[in-house]
Amino acid sequence: MSGIPREPTPIDAVAEEWVDTVVELSPEYGVWLGRPGREGEYGDYSPDGHAQRDAAARRTRAALLDAVVVDAVDEVTRRDLLRELDLAIDDYDAGTFRHQLNVIASPAQDIREVFDLMPTDREDQWEHIAQRLAAVDAAVDGYIATLRSGAERGQAPARRQVREVAAQVRAVAAPDGFFATLSSGAEVGGVPVADSLRRDLEAGGMLAARAYAKLADYLETDLILSAREQDAAGREAYALASRGFLGAEVDLDETYEWGLEELARDTREQEDIARRIVDGGGVQEAIAHLNADRSRKLHGTDALRDWMQDLSDRAIEGLGRTEFDIPAQVRALECRIAPTQTGGIYYSPPSDDFSRPGRMWWSVPEGVTEFDTWIETTTVYHEGVPGHHLQNGIAIANRAQLNSWRRGNFVSGHGEGWALYAERLMDELGYLDDPADRLGMLDGQRTRSARVVLDIGVHLGKRRPDGGGVWDAEYALEFMRANANMDDAFIRFEVDRYLGWPGQAPSYKIGQRIWQQIRAELASRHGADFDVKDFHRRALELGGVGLDTLRAVLLG
Repeated sequence: MSGIPREPTPIDAVAEEWVDTVVELSPEYGVWLGRPGREGEYGDYSPDGHAQRDAAARRTRAALLDAVVVDAVDEVTRRDLLRELDLAIDDYDAGTFRHQLNVIASPAQDIREVFDLMPTDREDQWEHIAQRLAAVDAAVDGYIATLRSGAERGQAPARRQVREVAAQVRAVAAPDGFFATLSSGAEVGGVPVADSLRRDLEAGGMLAARAYAKLADYLETDLILSAREQDAAGREAYALASRGFLGAEVDLDETYEWGLEELARDTREQEDIARRIVDGGGVQEAIAHLNADRSRKLHGTDALRDWMQDLSDRAIEGLGRTEFDIPAQVRALECRIAPTQTGGIYYSPPSDDFSRPGRMWWSVPEGVTEFDTWIETTTVYHEGVPGHHLQNGIAIANRAQLNSWRRGNFVSGHGEGWALYAERLMDELGYLDDPADRLGMLDGQRTRSARVVLDIGVHLGKRRPDGGGVWDAEYALEFMRANANMDDAFIRFEVDRYLGWPGQAPSYKIGQRIWQQIRAELASRHGADFDVKDFHRRALELGGVGLDTLRAVLLG
């Protein structure tokens, strides 16, 4: 990365103002970025709040079209910010926000999850938490108003999502749930916070819990009556969602057929490596063999966290010597056990000034105390380095060239596609030479391919690959059980996720496909002169962009 600061341009000014506007309308985004100010507030989740965001997007679009492009950096910013703003406007016109409810990424989760990113190193930061706890009720009221407006217009979410999210919300609101117990950890440097502040935290936690109980009541007794029976989003809604998650438009029918082919290829690879682990055995025999191997077991969440941290640290040190130029501030990655128990593994990026480091989180389900390292080694590389953390960290560190929007932007197909590409890269570089670890990587790749087929199949009403009719939720569950090595409860959660969040799950594998296509095209053009390290550097220094933008910039 060039250390010579680039002179900000009119295009940069529009992009910076857009970030400021988003933070103003959604202070939670400021927490994500690590920006000080309004730490105890929420944005407006009501229809009026969404209308304000839409008006801001249209104003910003007009300003962007009027601004003069000065250099190549501006060309990328203009192209990709215009893509984002057009998507936001189209999404608003479609009314997507009126039925935004699913089991993993909707306001029902977002309102709570912002607390996971709020710092707790000082007493005034705990005061911010107390203030935001007191603000949960108004945020929930706005969200309910938006869902109600959707139901009145015939735009209610699917009944399955309403039912499952209601159960999640009930758990958060419970006497032993997140809000009720948050104050129990209120300390600074091992010293409990002042009694008055603890009382404010406890009172705020009670108010927030009541707000979530109110949301659960609304979902269970009101919205459920208007919820649609079918899970499928339909082709038009799915195409819009896919465009958003990919930052690209793809032929969905061709992609479905490619997904079937990719699934078959991943399965053949997995079967081949399984025969090396258990002579002549199949995938299930190899999995059973590895799960019985006590040397590959971790016991307890402390051991899990320590293993994650050690593996991550070794990857950063090794790759930083040979494959990537990793800035010093990006070499810090914290591995943590999440405060929730959903079973997910996820990453949160560093703040814009790196005062909050990047973090890898493991949300361990209740009662789970044993963990198999062979299945999760590739996950650490996916979430950490060279996956999400390297990609996000390099973008955030590139302050000399990129404006705030370019440093903080995230497009699922670009980011998750890179992380899957990173898994394959680690295999290519020899980090997965242990057949067990490679089987774990292929297990994840196979699951991601299956998700392409399932997601498009269900939401577009495709014919099932077994010839037994049209995709539905029941067959989706059967299909995932056959193609994913997961606990059945987690498979059920994953299928519910795909049914309620159309277009997101395929963005991983489709994104990987596009990353690999770009690399292959450049390698073909340059032959022996192709430098893969230079390709990675150029690509990552662009920051977060849509996949169409990535392809256009790198391929010219």
